[in-house]
Amino acid sequence: MTLDMAQVYTDFSGLAALRARAREDKDAALDQVSRQFESLFLQMMLKSMRDASFGGGLMDSKQSDFYREMYDKQIAMDIAEKPGIGLADVIKRQLGGGAAAPAKGLELEDYRGTPIKASPPQGVGTRHADGPSTASDGVASIPLDGSPGTFLGRLWPMAQKAAARLDLPPEALLAQAALETGWGRHVMRHASGDSSHNLFGIKADSRWEGDRVQVNTLEYRDGVALKTRARFRAYDSYQESFADYVDFVQRNPRYREALSNTQNPAAYFQSLQAAGYATDPDYAEKIKRILDSEPMQRAAQGKREGRAAT
Repeated sequence: MTLDMAQVYTDFSGLAALRARAREDKDAALDQVSRQFESLFLQMMLKSMRDASFGGGLMDSKQSDFYREMYDKQIAMDIAEKPGIGLADVIKRQLGGGAAAPAKGLELEDYRGTPIKASPPQGVGTRHADGPSTASDGVASIPLDGSPGTFLGRLWPMAQKAAARLDLPPEALLAQAALETGWGRHVMRHASGDSSHNLFGIKADSRWEGDRVQVNTLEYRDGVALKTRARFRAYDSYQESFADYVDFVQRNPRYREALSNTQNPAAYFQSLQAAGYATDPDYAEKIKRILDSEPMQRAAQGKREGRAAT
């Protein structure tokens, strides 16, 4: 059995293997290195807790202190190896591991409570990591930060053009993109920090000749979520992501039934899921929840009223 990291703190051979892997494949070793750093932090935290106690027991001695320290070190490594406390992910990003791809099918509750931000005045341009900025693109220059208002305000015009090609309402595509990216907060990034602009979680298989990004993600197998590392398509802009999504579903024969159900978004996403677009068994239902959510319904109503007024 091969261990991903030294799971026993006295296993120096495991640490040597980790150093060798880091020399051969830097990206593959980032997970293990990050967990090692997290375990060191947990060891320091446990030691501080012990030092802050009011005193030892009657049976305490130098020998018991020694074994207690061994126990704390092993506990720290076990915590970092299993669920962890989230510090390893932060360290990995700092070391250049990029952002992890969200599991297809994040719960709607993950996105609740995010404030809806007003758009800046037209003509204000800012530089940001999501893509190029101009001084006259207004809403299009706002970086996606997980706010439903920012997400919908910036992407609605692009979704409108793409949805027209599929005969879907724009909010349907935006609901799917919101699920895939957490309202834009978790758009996959390259190791350099540049955005992949991938809004729909489309993977880069052998047929894809464009740029790609490699990140950690979750795949469901027999209903169980498993962590894996995969390559996804990368684009120069969100506009390209919408256009490629339309081409992807239209050119793939397996989505033919889904395309016959575009008048009913719920049926469309159910057919998309059944055809294998996502492995999450609740994928279509989660999109429907976002589609029926208050921010999405409010945005769609506002756009309809705006069109009626012109």
